[in-house]
Amino acid sequence: MMRTALDLSPLYRSAIGFDRMARLLDAAATDSKPSYPPYNVELVEENRYRISMAVAGFSQDDLEITSEQNTLTVAGKQAGSNERKYLYQGIAERNFERKFQLDEHVNVIDARLENGLLHIELERELPEAMKPRKIAISDGSNSNLLEQDAA
Repeated sequence: MMRTALDLSPLYRSAIGFDRMARLLDAAATDSKPSYPPYNVELVEENRYRISMAVAGFSQDDLEITSEQNTLTVAGKQAGSNERKYLYQGIAERNFERKFQLDEHVNVIDARLENGLLHIELERELPEAMKPRKIAISDGSNSNLLEQDAA
């Protein structure tokens, strides 16, 4: 399968500070790793997300979730698998590590294991300085006040 490269150079001419986004897009386009374990990313409500991963055969002790510098890593290591003789093995029993890039203000708020699914709850928490605010419009009568303060 031939992939065509995505040229993002026009973006660099007019958008400043989006180089991280361009790197993420490039990495996503070239990601050819198998998708194990399967997962869903769900928008629960505005600013709330859920990652659900199918981790059948893994216990809580076999799973590790870490969040560091905008990267969420979910790893699964099964401690010594029992020697079994399978006639057919359709359930994968292999270790994994899956990484997710998170936005600056997205935090992990909960993780739980239910019926073979690992659910990771995420929430975007914008600082007050980044939230929209209403700016009062003056009628121009207090422009002298600003000039006096500057003097």
